[in-house]
Amino acid sequence: MLEVGTKAPDFTLPDQDGNMVSLQSFKGQKVVLYFYPKDNTPGCTKQACNFGELFPQFREKGAVVLGVSKDSVASHKKFQEKYNLPFTLLSDTELKVLQAYDVWQEKNMYGKKTMGVVRSTYLIDEKGVIVKAFGKVKAAENPQQMLEVL
Repeated sequence: MLEVGTKAPDFTLPDQDGNMVSLQSFKGQKVVLYFYPKDNTPGCTKQACNFGELFPQFREKGAVVLGVSKDSVASHKKFQEKYNLPFTLLSDTELKVLQAYDVWQEKNMYGKKTMGVVRSTYLIDEKGVIVKAFGKVKAAENPQQMLEVL
């Protein structure tokens, strides 16, 4: 996990529509940046849908929500349309942002070591500084947890 109080690494990634989105473009707004393993899996779907349900409250508090995984733009588009997600999903197929935010790590699944995304969420303030960092979050509870820390 990156340290609270450090500048959030800037990035530019394609969203679910293929448009390039940079963290810099959200300067002046709070950003909830969440990293998740895979579109259309039970935990990731629950997390995304809960962020979607709470999205108006995030907007009221002046925050944007960005979800990042290594899935393709096409996968994100299908995921967003299937669940009517009102926020931006970013595709990091080259793992650059996942590595920059220290969420691409070795995981132990049933005794087998693999590399993957550790479900993590960062709250970045209007100046681009990390003010909260949560690693190994619980998918279903994370959106409410983030709303409470805003």
